Amino acid sequence: MQKIVLFTAFLLLFFSCKEQNNQNDTLKNETSSNKSKKQVDITYAKGFAIDLYDGYKVLTIKEPWPDTETEFKYALVEEKGALPDDADFDAVVQMPVNNIVVTSTTHIPSLDMLGETKSLVGFPNLSYISSKETRKRIDAGNVKELGKNESINTEVLIDLNPDLVVTFAVKGNNKTVSTIEKTGIPVFYNSDWTEQSPLGKAEWIKFFGAIFNKEQKADSIFKNIETEYLSAKKKAAKATTSPTTLSGAMYKDVWYMPKGGSWGAQFIKDANGTYLWNDTEGTGSLSLNLESVLEKGKDADYWISPGQFSSKQQLKDAHSVYSEFAAYKNNTIYTNTTLVGETGGVIYYELAPNRPDIVLKDIIKILHPEVLPEHELYFFSKLK
Repeated sequence: MQKIVLFTAFLLLFFSCKEQNNQNDTLKNETSSNKSKKQVDITYAKGFAIDLYDGYKVLTIKEPWPDTETEFKYALVEEKGALPDDADFDAVVQMPVNNIVVTSTTHIPSLDMLGETKSLVGFPNLSYISSKETRKRIDAGNVKELGKNESINTEVLIDLNPDLVVTFAVKGNNKTVSTIEKTGIPVFYNSDWTEQSPLGKAEWIKFFGAIFNKEQKADSIFKNIETEYLSAKKKAAKATTSPTTLSGAMYKDVWYMPKGGSWGAQFIKDANGTYLWNDTEGTGSLSLNLESVLEKGKDADYWISPGQFSSKQQLKDAHSVYSEFAAYKNNTIYTNTTLVGETGGVIYYELAPNRPDIVLKDIIKILHPEVLPEHELYFFSKLK
């Protein structure tokens, strides 16, 4: 009987020790894993994450296009790094990235600010690019024309053999991506355009910082933009008035303007302006009839971004009712489309998402000129 008790005690002790060892091993592995992983701080952007591991990093694209639960995971492997045997990624890129193709003009400023303009070797529809540094490379024949984003010239792309193609998709049906992937060239989605926070859009410079191994530089650039933006916003908040504003214009009898949760509406709010449609839900565009806009916005103090129009005469020629708005009569209409690059590309569309601090300062200067006396309008100008 005593032997049975001793044997039972031995078994309990054995399995207890084994269980404790297993727990220790698990804890040790978890601790080791945590030590080898660091997540890059992303404060405002909702669409991506960056995780750093020993020898490689992972870019996660959370919302490549609106209203989707699809995620993409991309690996960037250092020269002497290696991925785990069981790793599964949508694309893998061997670093360093020396040659890149991007497909949106909003990607160009990030390359410029990171000192990687030289890395760009191809782009669809070069005439859209306004960056002076990039245009120098285009004129020198160092950046090749690739056609259109929806149907990139794959023959030219294969000849370029870039280390990476960065593209975007509006509805997840970019057929060009699968065609490119079949050639063995890695493709990353970039969805900076889906962000609705002004600082969220700008934070996508960290996406390119990871690609070019320049995380610290990207973080420093973004922090400066953030500081300037928040400082300007704080100054605007002290203004004693909040001028009323409307936005947009008609296209084929439908007036399009930003919804209350959109990027454009946020700028007006942060500039201490009263956007008359701020209470509308959503982040896209409103589609309104002329009568409702006239009723609500006729007496608005300012009219920001009047669509495609670049002069008051164009507005009046398009529809006589435009001249009934107080902003038309008082000459307080401001456009962001007259500043263009040497080939006609609108600089606002290219640079503004990357420099929301300048956009905000412009709008503050328009609504509260006394708040930023030293600032001169950059993107915006008064409609002549």
